[in-house]
Amino acid sequence: MTSVICACKLLHLDNDDVVMLDLKEAVMLADGDLLVLDTGDYVRIAAVEEPLYDIRPRDPLHLIELAWHLGNRHLAAEIRLDRILILRDPVIKAMLEGLGATVGEVTEPFQPMRGAYHGASGHSHGHGGHHHAHD
Repeated sequence: MTSVICACKLLHLDNDDVVMLDLKEAVMLADGDLLVLDTGDYVRIAAVEEPLYDIRPRDPLHLIELAWHLGNRHLAAEIRLDRILILRDPVIKAMLEGLGATVGEVTEPFQPMRGAYHGASGHSHGHGGHHHAHD
């Protein structure tokens, strides 16, 4: 996945080196972010190709409606002007098609939107009887 939420993670570099990333708290890394190593060298985070759904709306208002339904389900989504990308999930695909979207399969880099709670630690909120923690 392009964005990684991690506190301790092994990063495999293009030159076959491995770097241990050990952070005090979880951080979302995105394509193009730079990490500074203890040696002073830099590591650039690069998106990898993933199996995704390419969701096409009828019009801009329909795109907003589809994005709302995905957000209501707390799904990671890359929202563009003419389409939405999400990780493949057959149940969500059926829902989107039921809402009138055209859903195709693609394999490409995935850069989901950073959520409202990105960087907030320990935050939680409830939704009508169920609760979600955002770390």
